Amino acid sequence: MPQPHQRQRLDFQGINAAALAVLPVLLARWLPGGHREGHEFVARNPRRADRSPGSFKVNLRTGQWADFATGDAGGDVVSLAAYLFKMTQADAARRVADAVGVDHG
Repeated sequence: MPQPHQRQRLDFQGINAAALAVLPVLLARWLPGGHREGHEFVARNPRRADRSPGSFKVNLRTGQWADFATGDAGGDVVSLAAYLFKMTQADAARRVADAVGVDHG
């Protein structure tokens, strides 16, 4: 049993897998006004003055995301949450876990 001052390791892979199962729902909440194009979710980047959707995309199969106008990119849903909400990967993992109902310790 972990000591009170120790934190359990976050299961990033498990959290990301659970998030992928409901990714369209998360993206609709996180990136309002976005839409699906094939296997991608296309939206405006809320972190900059993005006037029209097109350069900010999230792959709905893998969770990989990129803003092709700025070069910002990541490989999974947790990194997307960290980017969008300006938080650490660990805090983003906890936020995503809470959103999808996964125990994070």
